[in-house]
This record gives sequence, structure tokens and C-alpha cells, in this order.
Amino acid sequence: MEQETQNQEEFKVSGSELVEKVKELVRVGHIRRIIIKNEKDEVLVEIPMTVAVVGTLFAPTLAALGALAALVTKCTIVVVKK
Repeated sequence: MEQETQNQEEFKVSGSELVEKVKELVRVGHIRRIIIKNEKDEVLVEIPMTVAVVGTLFAPTLAALGALAALVTKCTIVVVKK
């Protein structure tokens, strides 16, 4: 399910889809920040895309997202666009 406003998009995904969706969003580009929220709409992690651009610094972030994905069943990915 996708929701869109002026500067951001929201994607509802299961925990198992989290890492793949974030990878896809990073590849697409044109975003400033990715925010992961739990079912209660609490922010779990916020990733500035300046980190993702560096590439090698993004690998540990993906590993952390993988661990987070194991703990949540459903989450929302908020993409803040440039």
C-alpha cells in the first residue's frame, strides 16, 4: 500500500520485505531520508541518504535493518524526497 504527499511517500511492508524495499528505494535515488516506523507509528530508525551515497557505510545499515526486520511483523517506510 502506498501513500503519497508532496515531499514523501509511505510504503507498508512486512518485516521480511523491509531490507529489499529499502535497497530498491536507494537504487531509485532522489530521496533525502528513509524513516522506518513500527505498527504503532513510532520511528524505529531514520537513515539520511548522505550515508547511503557513500555505499560502504550503507552495508552496516542494511545489516541493522535485517536485524530490525526480524523483530517487526509490519512496518511503514517513509521516503522523504528531495
